[in-house]
Amino acid sequence: METPAILVDHLVKDFGPVRAVDDIAFTVASGSTTAILGGNGAGKTTTLSMLLGLLLPTSGTIQVLGEDMIRHRYRVLPRLNFSSPYVDLPHRLTVRENLTVYGHLYGIAALPARIAELTADLDLGEFLDRPSGKLSAGQKARVALAKAMLNHPDLLLLDEPTASLDPDTADWVRGFLTRYQQARGATILLASHNMTEVERLCDQVLVMKAGRIVDRGSPEDLIARYGRATLEDVFLDIARNRRHTGEAAQ
Repeated sequence: METPAILVDHLVKDFGPVRAVDDIAFTVASGSTTAILGGNGAGKTTTLSMLLGLLLPTSGTIQVLGEDMIRHRYRVLPRLNFSSPYVDLPHRLTVRENLTVYGHLYGIAALPARIAELTADLDLGEFLDRPSGKLSAGQKARVALAKAMLNHPDLLLLDEPTASLDPDTADWVRGFLTRYQQARGATILLASHNMTEVERLCDQVLVMKAGRIVDRGSPEDLIARYGRATLEDVFLDIARNRRHTGEAAQ
């Protein structure tokens, strides 16, 4: 049996008296796309931060790409990457300069050629030498993806990858991610509030509430189980504690 890309067991994260992640367990199959859904404060970003090795868990285990992320994260970090529209690149540096800095951090060989390749793939040429602080939201989204793709990641962690983007740009980003995954066999784990995006991209959905995983399954399974037409309706049922199939909105 193939080793899962992510294996989490009894994961807990406390911030003082606040339990942000409360004894969760899940697996993400290699080459699949999984979404973590939940309202603000559900524990999604904290979970992603622990998977990235940015936060140490209070207890529990995390295996990423076959390695113990708590003890051996430096064996794994070169094979994964992260993107979020809420993490700005240094504003005064140009796009090229930012990609160069991150490329050196990842030890990318033939870095100018890799930047040129990403510039063509993501259509960055028009603003490659523009300060990052002068970019539009859509341009920043493409640059964030370029930064995340520098090291050809086997595992890509995404936090709201299309937040604040217009429908055309968001659709373009989703298409790019699908093409990359198919070409590379990569694994994607994303946190999103865009239910249409999750229905389109994801094989598995993990629904978090108050730090716990309260339901899981494919988008189709969840929609059928709750007797709803869309995943957004399922999300609202869970958020509002409407657990019975077909229960009317209050």
